[in-house]
Amino acid sequence: MIHAWLTQHWHVFVFTLKRLVSTPVTSLLSIVVIGIAFSLPAGIYILMDNLRAISGQTAGSPQMSLYLKLNASESDVEKIRQRLQDNAQITRFQFISKSAALLQLQQSSGLMDVTSGLARNPLPDAFVVNTHDATAETLEQLQTSMQAWPEIEHVQFDAAWAKRLNALLEFGRTVVLMLAILLSTAIIAVMFNTIRLQILTKREEIEVSKLIGATNSFIQRPFLYFGAIQGLLGGMTALCIIALAIHTMNEELTEIAALYTLNLHLQHLSTSDNISLLFFSTWLGWLGARISVATHLWQIEPK
Repeated sequence: MIHAWLTQHWHVFVFTLKRLVSTPVTSLLSIVVIGIAFSLPAGIYILMDNLRAISGQTAGSPQMSLYLKLNASESDVEKIRQRLQDNAQITRFQFISKSAALLQLQQSSGLMDVTSGLARNPLPDAFVVNTHDATAETLEQLQTSMQAWPEIEHVQFDAAWAKRLNALLEFGRTVVLMLAILLSTAIIAVMFNTIRLQILTKREEIEVSKLIGATNSFIQRPFLYFGAIQGLLGGMTALCIIALAIHTMNEELTEIAALYTLNLHLQHLSTSDNISLLFFSTWLGWLGARISVATHLWQIEPK
């Protein structure tokens, strides 16, 4: 029973492939349209994801500054250093001693004469910290946690920068969602019309099939396969377009990265994202064919 069912579906699958090959120009145009439609939101999604990663490397990325108490000892500094090393959220940190901070202040402000007359150094030891995640929520959680350390006097970070970055990323995600909905609707409409034309072309064949007792599920199966395969091929085309675009942009970014001593390199979609895109494109192709079949097939009855 199962073997017969699989054999039947295999024959329908092969027949659908032959139908695609028999009209190469029409099939290729439909696949390219689907591929371009999917590559637009997927491409913006990749850019937003890479923007979050690249933002952590740029000079304007948010940093947390940990100011120790003025009476902090060497052992207190080592305790903070060890805690920062053990924190998985922290990518790197830099210790700035109070003497180094005072020397930098003297050189940058031109107050050498004023500061040299001070009885003691008024500046504290400090750590400058960079994190994996630059979101305001993560930085605020870290600030609250580190502020509770007994050796820390104050924790400061640029919350406004992080919030602007988050707002930009949220806007990008909204654009991706809107584009995905609009273009998905367009793909369903394209597939709906394609299957409608095929049904009208094969009207006499469908009438004969119904006349000899073929069920609706048997008749509609090739059309559903046709839509699903076109959707799958369209998704694969989108992945090829995205890969080519990322490769081209990475070549240009190499020159820019050399000027700013940054590691600028756009990452591709993850394996799970690739699989999800292919499944979604296949489902959209099937859905468009399913709606078209449900709309038009019942109108054809043997005379």
